[in-house]
Amino acid sequence: MKKFIFTIALGLAMTASAQVYKTSTGKIKFFSKTTAENIDATSSQVVAAVNAATGAVEFMVSINSFQFQKALMQKHFQENYMETGKYPKSTFKGTIQSNSSVKYSTAGTYSVTVKGKLTMHGVTKDVTITGSVVVTADKVTLKADFNVNLDDYKIKVPAENASQVAKTIKVTVDCGLPKK
Repeated sequence: MKKFIFTIALGLAMTASAQVYKTSTGKIKFFSKTTAENIDATSSQVVAAVNAATGAVEFMVSINSFQFQKALMQKHFQENYMETGKYPKSTFKGTIQSNSSVKYSTAGTYSVTVKGKLTMHGVTKDVTITGSVVVTADKVTLKADFNVNLDDYKIKVPAENASQVAKTIKVTVDCGLPKK
């Protein structure tokens, strides 16, 4: 019985000491290229975390935090396409595959594949995203580029604007998580 209690206590101590890196100032950018006009927006208010022991990663972004160069684009994006009144945020929860190959205490760039669930516009889809974990002395940065198909997330583009919005949007993630 003493051995069992010691094993549980040791396991809890190891879990409690697992390093979790977090930020609330991560960046997500998206880009849509069309013949009419490029659409470009950035949010610098992404909440992100990675558990170095398990490879669990989570992201959350308020849709209203995306900033556009043109106010009218921002308004259309929030009200007409993303319907932020109904769907105020987008989330991702997943796990870094082969997390043991990432050395969180050793500077370097580690190529990773992350599998998880992306929720956007009220729709959740299984996704696999390739990216990198960049480790420096003061932070761990999660980076990825991937495409999102609007139809997959039931994001409707009015017919009169169809030529102005691409069906596939490029998403870029760049979240620096400080080491504390």
